[in-house]
Amino acid sequence: MAIQKTFITEELARLKAEGLYTRIRTIESAQGPWVTIEGRRRLNLCSNNYLGLCSDPRLGEKCRAMIDAYGVGPGAVRTIAGTLSLHVELEEKLAEFKGTEAAMVVQSGFCANLSAVPPLVGKGDLIFSDELNHASIIDACKLSGATILRYPHNSVEGLREVLYGRKGESCRKLVVSDGVFSMDGDVAPLPGLVEAAEEFGAMIMVDDAHGEGVLGRGGRGIVDHFGLHGRVDVEVGTLSKAFGVMGGFISGTAEMIDYLRQKARPNLFSSSLTVPDVAANLASVEILQESDRLVRKLWSNGKLFKELMRKSGFDIGRSETPITPVILGEASVAKEFSSRLFEEGIFAQAIAFPTVPKGTARIRVMVSAAHEQADLEMAAATFGKVGKDMGLV
Repeated sequence: MAIQKTFITEELARLKAEGLYTRIRTIESAQGPWVTIEGRRRLNLCSNNYLGLCSDPRLGEKCRAMIDAYGVGPGAVRTIAGTLSLHVELEEKLAEFKGTEAAMVVQSGFCANLSAVPPLVGKGDLIFSDELNHASIIDACKLSGATILRYPHNSVEGLREVLYGRKGESCRKLVVSDGVFSMDGDVAPLPGLVEAAEEFGAMIMVDDAHGEGVLGRGGRGIVDHFGLHGRVDVEVGTLSKAFGVMGGFISGTAEMIDYLRQKARPNLFSSSLTVPDVAANLASVEILQESDRLVRKLWSNGKLFKELMRKSGFDIGRSETPITPVILGEASVAKEFSSRLFEEGIFAQAIAFPTVPKGTARIRVMVSAAHEQADLEMAAATFGKVGKDMGLV
């Protein structure tokens, strides 16, 4: 016990000394463009609430109605007694929205990756994974037991080289990539990745966590964005970002989803999504099916903020989406910048190693469709003030 305590104490001390210790702030209001933290109102620039749906009253109305009809808890895993007609309705609507034959809802986006990868490949098989894939993809790949081969970030030629090097091996092969990479906002070159996978007889999977509700027609995602329907074997999505709720899902052919229902451990061994979550997600899908207004507002806000930040002289990388990384360098600098922003009225957390490479610590700004032009102008002016005070711009 003493050894364990020493190890924990030393590790916490190291994190603090290297500026990697994260102070977790508590929000005391509804999630939205402005939030209350420690009794103070702050402009929220670090939530994944892309479309502002977290506190949309239409979601609450749907929840209340469904709670009256179904209660709150599911009571079991999906395969025993935890599948309600509400779950089936959400899966049907998600499949329709994504343009696939079927979908399976699980507890989170993280669980969706854990549900998809291990049933498809195992020991003796090969996974070809983008070197900057999300931690949930990495963990799912490790859990599968398959051999993991990383290819250079967003490099179709790099993927081809790795695939070519293992072309003679007769085993299951899976290419996996994020759709939108959340730290830099860049988009996977999915057409090229699909062509490479098809050429070398590999399955392909895309985790569209930051593409759902953002890319494609009315937010239908990266596969729709590139017109690749029917050519991507597995589409993983999350319901906790643009959809504004909680949960994850996998969409694909009816046969693929039927197979994963039988094999995916989160589906077999963890209770299904709660009634309020399912109801709120249903409302979000219906809102997105009705109009693309929120998606268009999100992109308009992202464009405006990037223009303002470039004029202020900040390094905002090469994002292709509304995600705006403000790259500051060392972790300690980013932490201080975040603290100063908070005192000036802005909630924007610093992100450092191991989430991003050392020397690229940043404030990742997540604009929302719920932000107004005045909010973003105030934010850019405040970033500029703090940047000048710290000698960064």
